[in-house]
Amino acid sequence: MDTSSFDYDLPESSIAQEAIEPRDAARLLVARGMEDRAFIDLPQILTPGDLLVVNNTRVRPARVHALKETGGRVELLLTKRISETEWESMVRPARRIRVGTKLTAGPLAMTVTTEPERGIVTLFVASDEPVDDVLTTLGEIPLPPYFHGVLDSDERYQTMFAATIGSAAAPTAALHFTPTLVAAMSERGIHFAEVDLEVGLDTFRPMDDGPILDHEMHQERYTVPPSAAAAIAEAKERGSRVVAVGTTVVRTLETAAATDGSVRAGSGATELFISPGYRPRVVDAVITNFHAPRTTLIVMIAALMGPEWREVYDHAIEFGYRFLSFGDAMFIEVNQ
Repeated sequence: MDTSSFDYDLPESSIAQEAIEPRDAARLLVARGMEDRAFIDLPQILTPGDLLVVNNTRVRPARVHALKETGGRVELLLTKRISETEWESMVRPARRIRVGTKLTAGPLAMTVTTEPERGIVTLFVASDEPVDDVLTTLGEIPLPPYFHGVLDSDERYQTMFAATIGSAAAPTAALHFTPTLVAAMSERGIHFAEVDLEVGLDTFRPMDDGPILDHEMHQERYTVPPSAAAAIAEAKERGSRVVAVGTTVVRTLETAAATDGSVRAGSGATELFISPGYRPRVVDAVITNFHAPRTTLIVMIAALMGPEWREVYDHAIEFGYRFLSFGDAMFIEVNQ
């Protein structure tokens, strides 16, 4: 299949430019039946016994302003920690960055070790403190480039489950949850489990023209704790649904899945590209936001829903749903 098969016309006016409050006041499109609901209705849409799996990653304050030895200024976005001293980073402007270029930002002394490729380099970072500790005071939260609004607080781009620092972007489907909503779901007998996947920026980039399988998926680290693996096994045993909150959870669970549909606890890295023809082993339903055209996220939605995804997206645009990170959500029952 070609990238053009996953294109659609996304009007600028459909891209959310504000974070709605309260979070659970967002709209929710139930794909089956094309039912227009509110996110706060989720306890009634789900079934007692369902297990919701969320990504507890926390967005790293990874945007820093650095100086070259010449005094020139560059902006860095530390997208991935490779080791204690080695980081992947976007750099802007990248046109005069070369291997050996030295950069400083506060107590961080950095040396570029690879030539820029699509604006991304590898940095050797020297610091007397752990880099993540430095970033808590030096760095800024990297908001999506298509979002031009203003947030009351950086915490609005963190989910209520955010705990483990490591992501370059938020797992946005979980941005709609509030403690009040979770309490209501728990009272209804709906269960929760947590996994961790470090969200990278490559997930959101448009694919190049040509066959989709030519697209190279970058690795993202994940962890499935024993408690989550056990909760999934219990849900399957009682005949309940496993509901992935977001595409990052889908990738995590399907990567960790055994052939019998069980999920192995542990950590690793995933390059899984879910495209049409893929048969999910674990996930029965998905809560997700509306994604940009020509991205691997849309390809995944097409794989999980089938060709109806276009009808659902057409409905969402026609009826004024808000798209992308701070937009509304939809509930999908997966085609098995």
